[in-house]
Amino acid sequence: MTISKQIYEGIKKALIEGEATVQLDANVINEASALTGSGLGIGGKTYFDEVFSAARFANPFRMGAKQILESGAAAQFVAKTGNAANSTNPWLYAATPNSGSPNINTSIWQLPMRVISAQIPVRESAIDDINGLETGIVEDLMMEFSQLEAQSMATNNDQAGSITNSSGAESGLRGLTLYPTGVAASYGTSGTAMTNGLHTIKTIENSYAPIAYNAIASVVEALPPQYYFMESTAWHIHPTLIASLRKLKTSGSGITEGQPLFLEVGDNDGGAGIYMFGFPVIANPYLDAPGVGAVSLILANWNRFLTIVDNEQMVLKRFDQTQPGFVTLYAEKRLVSTIKDPFAGVYLKGI
Repeated sequence: MTISKQIYEGIKKALIEGEATVQLDANVINEASALTGSGLGIGGKTYFDEVFSAARFANPFRMGAKQILESGAAAQFVAKTGNAANSTNPWLYAATPNSGSPNINTSIWQLPMRVISAQIPVRESAIDDINGLETGIVEDLMMEFSQLEAQSMATNNDQAGSITNSSGAESGLRGLTLYPTGVAASYGTSGTAMTNGLHTIKTIENSYAPIAYNAIASVVEALPPQYYFMESTAWHIHPTLIASLRKLKTSGSGITEGQPLFLEVGDNDGGAGIYMFGFPVIANPYLDAPGVGAVSLILANWNRFLTIVDNEQMVLKRFDQTQPGFVTLYAEKRLVSTIKDPFAGVYLKGI
């Protein structure tokens, strides 16, 4: 059969049955049998291994944060800020409306759900040839989403006029390192505007060049002791700062000269700087790299400090023939994050 006849028959079949494959190379149809060895370069077929993706650093904030599933367009948070007991004389047995000053005030703030989305056009021929391509793409996309949400949770400014475009800016999450800092923790203003709920986080300021051992001790001292023994209390530290901590040494003389302050004892817990002052250390590359004005270290009880609200549904769709020869994979994820308890965490900020 001539090539033109093959094409004609193929078009006819596609019109009737919806698709057709036309094999134009007669040498493939009548493949010679003289292949020797592996067949490489002389007609042997190429085998495509299952697709894989490079390892990505998933969102470390999810390791301890409180996580909630909701279906709304926004999430509202509320915190009891007052003392319900009679603050004038809590030991007074008789309670009357004219004595004492019980305070049961609350603070509220509201944040809209934010959207991460992706569109991936893929050639149909690639899907046919490469084993597990669609599954591999979707799995890697989920890790990409995890990276994007982590960066936005860490360093995005969600206020008007923001220039943190790579992490979402005004369409992104409220970044931990963009909250106000001060010598004492406090709740932000109460209300439903985007300027409400910007809590102040207690912060220790110290130079990162070099980092001082006492600065780390001061962060522990600043965390209220009621959070010490709660599950999920941990350090989140930028990897560069972890390396600096491991290089801290004594400045004595003789046998004590140059001894590491964080000793490596050969345990299988990950080495020096993986537990500090009794709290586990989580390497977090999404925090600020050490520098002036940078928040590279946070000690917090993460279950109380950070709340992540995910939409109950995540959209994953495949659209066929959005352009000839291609399918398009579409993914959409909605979420919001906030500091819930500003007293449950302490920052170390560079000066």
